[in-house]
Amino acid sequence: MRKGQTNLRVDDKVEVIAGKDKGRVGKILRLEKDSNRVIVERINMIKKHQKATDATQSGQILEREAGIHISNVMLVCPECSENVRTGKKILDDGTKVRVCNVCKATIEKSN
Repeated sequence: MRKGQTNLRVDDKVEVIAGKDKGRVGKILRLEKDSNRVIVERINMIKKHQKATDATQSGQILEREAGIHISNVMLVCPECSENVRTGKKILDDGTKVRVCNVCKATIEKSN
């Protein structure tokens, strides 16, 4: 997959297919197209140590999501609830949509 090219969108439901969180399902919060990574809700959690900024605020340990490579997640079809690859289809009105390759259902209209 080339840099910045993906069939995933924000708010898609994906399942992790490789790594420490394999088998977990979550929603895409953010896409980082320049590095081919996605931020998935409550997946690949890391601890970030933050220094105190001034005398009134103390240091703390924040827990947040880290990026996971696009190749390690797969889209979950809303119709058949399986991990699927997608195809593209042009509707009669000229709009291009993503299509599930298993059940042939329309995922959603793309921009």
